[in-house]
Parts: sequence; C-alpha cells; structure tokens
Amino acid sequence: MRILLYSVMFLLGGCYSFNYNELDKPMPLSSLTPMDSRPKVALVLSSGGPRGYAHIGIMKVLEEHNIDIDLVVGSSVGSLIGAFWAAGYSAGEISTMSMQGGPLTLFDLTLFAEEGWIKGQRLQDYVNNGVNNKQIEEFTKRLIVVATRQSDMEPVFFNSGNTGVAVRASSAVRNIFSPVGIDGVPYIDGDESLPVAVEAARQAGAKFIIVIDVSADPEKAPQNTSKKRLDRERQRRSRIDQQLNYADFVMRPPVGYSAGPWKSYFIESQTIGEAYAREKIDELLLKLRASLEYKDLEENQDKSIAD
Repeated sequence: MRILLYSVMFLLGGCYSFNYNELDKPMPLSSLTPMDSRPKVALVLSSGGPRGYAHIGIMKVLEEHNIDIDLVVGSSVGSLIGAFWAAGYSAGEISTMSMQGGPLTLFDLTLFAEEGWIKGQRLQDYVNNGVNNKQIEEFTKRLIVVATRQSDMEPVFFNSGNTGVAVRASSAVRNIFSPVGIDGVPYIDGDESLPVAVEAARQAGAKFIIVIDVSADPEKAPQNTSKKRLDRERQRRSRIDQQLNYADFVMRPPVGYSAGPWKSYFIESQTIGEAYAREKIDELLLKLRASLEYKDLEENQDKSIAD
C-alpha cells in the first residue's frame, strides 16, 4: 500500500509540470534591437516583493506631472505592476486592485510540484483576466518583461505574446514558485539575473530611462540577518549597481529592509513611494526636459547631415 501511495504521488508530481506551447506563447529574446518608434521615456521597475507597492506611489506622482512614459520594463513584481500600467490602468486603479485580497489570494499551493510549492496558474489567470487577455504587443504602452532562463541563469526579454505567462515566468521566485516552461525551456524569477533591467530599456532605444529601485539594501539589514541571506543580497546589489550606471534618473524610496505580505505594509510602501517622488519630482523634471531637448537637437542635426 505504501509503495502504491508513493507511486501515485510521483505521478501527480509529474502532472504539475507546466509547459506553455500555445500559438500566443511569449518569445524569449536574449537581446533587443531598437524599437521602430524610439521610446522617449522608459520606466524600469525593479524586483523587490512587497516593496514593489512603492512603485505605485511613485507612478501616481509621475502621472500627476504628465510624464509620458512610452516604455515600461519590469522584473518580478515590477513586471506585474508594469503589465497593468502598460495595459492602460492608472496608478490609482492599480492601488485599488492591490488592496483587494492581497497576493496570498493569487497563490495556488501544491504539495506535488516538481520544484517550489506555488504553481503560479492563479497569478497567470489573474493577469490575463485583468488585461482582458490582451497580448503584450497590444498594450497602450510598450512593455518588456524580464525573466531568467533556468539552465544558464541568463536574462531573457518578452515583448510579445501571452501577458500572464510572461509575468508568471518573471515572478517565479526560485524554490517558492514552480519554474515556467515555455516551449520546453524553464524560466524563473527575473530577479535572479536582472533585478533592475536598465539594459533592456537602453537596447530598445529609450532616450531617457527612469529607474525605480525598491530592492533591499543589505547595509540596512538587522544584526541578526543570516550570513547566507546577506551574501545573496550583496550579490543582487552588485548586479543592480552595474545596471544603474546606464540609467538617467534613479529613484530609491526608503522602504527599509524588512517587508511582508500584509495590507498595512502595502499601504505604508505606497505612501513612502509617493512622498519620496514628491521630493524628487522637480529634479526629475529638470533633468528630463534638458536631456530630451538635447537628444532631439542631436537627432535633428544628424538628419540634416544625412540630407
């Protein structure tokens, strides 16, 4: 009887291996070429788990000041929030959605997954239902979703195809969510390769790149934080700092080191993000205007020379 039970559990485990190979599958790109219509302003949203709610507060201030973002790049939680914004939701509408149930309602726990203990199907369906099953290339704003190819831990970029599958892959936190197979290739959390994917916006041809970085700062970790966790956070910080060199303006709201999936933290993070953005907005506007005017002048001069 015990052998039979183990055999059934093994077979059930195989049933939960997810592989998406429908016609609308997101196509993974190892690099990007400049977009046909070059984006003027790109917003890069970092990973960061519950700290990602600070993204919403900052986005609200960007909207109030009519900063026209025409490209959104997101890793992990940044891809989730970015997908809804790119689809046409306002920051206020995303904030309202984020208060309805919280992330735990999107977790489909399983004892039988080959890796991780959350399948991710519920997250995929939530995203696709929320964007009316539009594919990435159909959005109001252009969107790039960042994930990590599990076999070599290299970043990949999705700019077309099924939105829910792409966000599910980008959000597949290692050892927690099951990897997301696309055409037989497993993908995991974008945080593992590019927590802040400035290079994606730069490769796409963005003229001005704004980054919101809500990642944990290991230098602000409590004294009882394990060495293993600190080492991991420092490695992530190193990957982030390399990317920030390519950004035009970086926003790092002081969301602190500790975070948790509870409503009070979501509200606090949004409030911190919004207050921080109000402090920085004048500086951003000055730099944005000066940079775009200069780059437009350069382009006009180049066209004149070519003519």
